[in-house]
Amino acid sequence: MAHFDENAKPFSQKWLDERLAVSTLKRVLSTEYWIPKNINFLWAMGMVLAATFGLLLVSGIMLLMYYKPDVNLAFDSVNYTIMSEVGYGWLWRHIHGVGASVVFLIIYIHMFVGIYYGSYKRGRELIWLSGMLLFVTFSAEAFSGYMLPWGQMSYWAGMVITNLFSGGSLEAYGLVEWIRGDYVPGDAFLTRFFMLHVLLLPLVIIGLIVLHFGTLRIPHVNNQDGEEFDFEEAAELYKAGKVKESKVIPFNPVFLSKDVFVMGIYFIFFFYLVFYHFEFAMDPVNFDPADGLKTPPHIYPEWYFLWSYEILRPFSKDLGLIAFAIAQVIFFMLPFLDKSPNVAPASRRGLFKYWFWIMLVDMIILTFMGKLPPQGIWNTIGLVAALLFFALWIALPIITKLEKKL
Repeated sequence: MAHFDENAKPFSQKWLDERLAVSTLKRVLSTEYWIPKNINFLWAMGMVLAATFGLLLVSGIMLLMYYKPDVNLAFDSVNYTIMSEVGYGWLWRHIHGVGASVVFLIIYIHMFVGIYYGSYKRGRELIWLSGMLLFVTFSAEAFSGYMLPWGQMSYWAGMVITNLFSGGSLEAYGLVEWIRGDYVPGDAFLTRFFMLHVLLLPLVIIGLIVLHFGTLRIPHVNNQDGEEFDFEEAAELYKAGKVKESKVIPFNPVFLSKDVFVMGIYFIFFFYLVFYHFEFAMDPVNFDPADGLKTPPHIYPEWYFLWSYEILRPFSKDLGLIAFAIAQVIFFMLPFLDKSPNVAPASRRGLFKYWFWIMLVDMIILTFMGKLPPQGIWNTIGLVAALLFFALWIALPIITKLEKKL
């Protein structure tokens, strides 16, 4: 039975505390959620991601009011109704398009910061795994959203990606037809991806965000030196007023104020793109209506998928599919392939330092090559970069096993 105390706290707070323990939740998740002092602005990327996702939800709801999930109406509802007839419809579309692209830039920064500082190491594996699940789900959300304008690139990207499920020589065309709901992308295909984009995948993302933040609570946030210390002891110093001696700060309001500052800088950059350079997030080919009888000269995905697309292209059909499948899951294995006991920045980790920078540069090269036609020297560079990608993952357990303990 609930305990009622008539003498303490304002009525509304007391009423909620007696039923939901709001003060306890606030203390555990906010005012006494301790963050290391020794971190930099890159640790704000998680909150930047959450804020961008919130903006995508709001702009998506605005667009949803006028979008028509029908192959005969979808293209005009986006490019004519929303862009020309609805007041500020163009602005919501620009926000949604730029947000969908920039969110992956922030995801990749967040991801490589985690790799650089070893934030996936022993005790923090679930933080990394939940983050990678978020990456995969955001990728599915982005792909399903790319189908909705029903332009040329939407149609043909949908055709190419769903064909991957045929399994190459397995020729599982029944599975492809089941996914599409038809022999080719059509009404059933569009409405299925509409449902995924506006309902199912956003719910999964929200659940995974909660899980991701939850996994941070026990092992605590890593710091830029990889230093291990007693959080409880440091927290007691802070609460005793010994702020300088303590190695931690509370999430709210101290760390959150720093997050808000970084988000302020980020949103200046974000809205600059929205108003002046939104075209980078919108493929010109997709301003032509979908036509199943007219194949674009060069089919390619959005920039954030180009690195994995380039891993698929240089190989034969079956080998390419295997390479592509491995590339989608290999980052999940990072905590288990890194055999070093050291939790430290890559700059202090011997050969791993070179592994990190080569991997980063290789993925950038793969991204550039994925946008170019697979011809001549570009095809050769793409093949070398793809082979290097896998060679780096094969080498990782070896070089980290040899790493000296710091």
